[in-house]
Amino acid sequence: MSEGAVKKEERRKFKAIKGTRDLLPQETALWNRVEQTAHEVFATFGFGEIRVPVFEPTELFARAVGGETDIVSKEMYTFEDRDETSVSLRPEATASVCRAYIEHGMQQLPQPVKLFYIGPMFRRERPQKGRYRQFYQIGAEVLGGTDAPAIDAEVIEMVMTFFEKLELRGVQLSVNSIGCRECRPKYVELLRSELLKVKDSLGPDSQRRIDTNPLRVLDSKLESEQAIIAKLPRIGDHLCKGCAEHYAAVKRELDLRGLKYRENWRLVRGLDYYTRTTFEMTAQGLGSQDSVCGGGRYDGLVELLGGPPTKGIGFAIGEDRLILSLQESGQAPVARGRDVYIAWMGETARATAVRAAKTLRNAGFSVELPPVEQKFGKALGQADKLGAKYALILGDNEVTSGEWTLKTLADGTQRKLTEPQLLDFLRKL
Repeated sequence: MSEGAVKKEERRKFKAIKGTRDLLPQETALWNRVEQTAHEVFATFGFGEIRVPVFEPTELFARAVGGETDIVSKEMYTFEDRDETSVSLRPEATASVCRAYIEHGMQQLPQPVKLFYIGPMFRRERPQKGRYRQFYQIGAEVLGGTDAPAIDAEVIEMVMTFFEKLELRGVQLSVNSIGCRECRPKYVELLRSELLKVKDSLGPDSQRRIDTNPLRVLDSKLESEQAIIAKLPRIGDHLCKGCAEHYAAVKRELDLRGLKYRENWRLVRGLDYYTRTTFEMTAQGLGSQDSVCGGGRYDGLVELLGGPPTKGIGFAIGEDRLILSLQESGQAPVARGRDVYIAWMGETARATAVRAAKTLRNAGFSVELPPVEQKFGKALGQADKLGAKYALILGDNEVTSGEWTLKTLADGTQRKLTEPQLLDFLRKL
């Protein structure tokens, strides 16, 4: 490589990898508010936070999510570790939480165990509005105990309470039941037979799913398939007695909690361990892909991963899409500037300025302390650029007299205050 080419390569600007992005301070204020609200709301329902590894054995996801699914076969970031084991960045967190439940013997704890998580997930899919290859989820799982309908309703209530606290607009709750190991296989076979009759009218993806997973055909968004799907058998008409009673009880529990919902017979989960209740929330500002939360009961998953038979229900919120919906509806908080900019002049004032900054920060105020002395005009200009509310002016006169000058930058007014008076003044405001 020539010297010119080397220098050009050295000057090359690095950019974030496709499907990833940086979250800058003006954005993370909203992210922090969303996540803090999750901590506060989930705690009131008795949930504790769990933090699971970012990567796991590939087999964990292959077994839990399904080796034939697009997530495992096409979208996971998988690599060989140095000990020649295959590991993958997590595409979702439910499998990891269930693995932790088994590994740490949580079945010995008072049941059910209520856990929530917040963090990044990874899928190599085509980036689009609100969807990224490194994306973030807020989710929760209830493991152990019974499959009482009240548990399902309370989990849904918790999500709706969370969205209400965030003032998320246009939230629509949809619910369904997909039956159990007894009645769902019979429905799947009926659905497959009906789909075979109209196979030639379906697109290639739906044709493939007739053999691999007929339930996924119900997820189709192709306009040409909607009229065909509308005439297919509905799982609600084929639930066994136990599942029909459970679904009716879940709806009564939702009514008891004052939660409005609509029934969506096409709201399904294609994997075998999902049972009975499924639910979804949509929100405004996201276009056709408007789902911000999906969840359901998965009574067979812990057992599938080598644990004891365990009831389970959970959900995952797409945090990126939730943030986008809040931004679209004008819910993003205004970036906070500094409370106080300390304009100090002279070495005599420097020690006082350092002490003042420490005192104000300990009291919870945001303070900017310039590292070097500035001329008065430049200091006020910098304070204005940082959005400071006040400039604390400290020079030889202020240090000697013990009365500090506080300038309100919005109107230019000034007042003389002692150190205790300064704290009292700022606290009252």
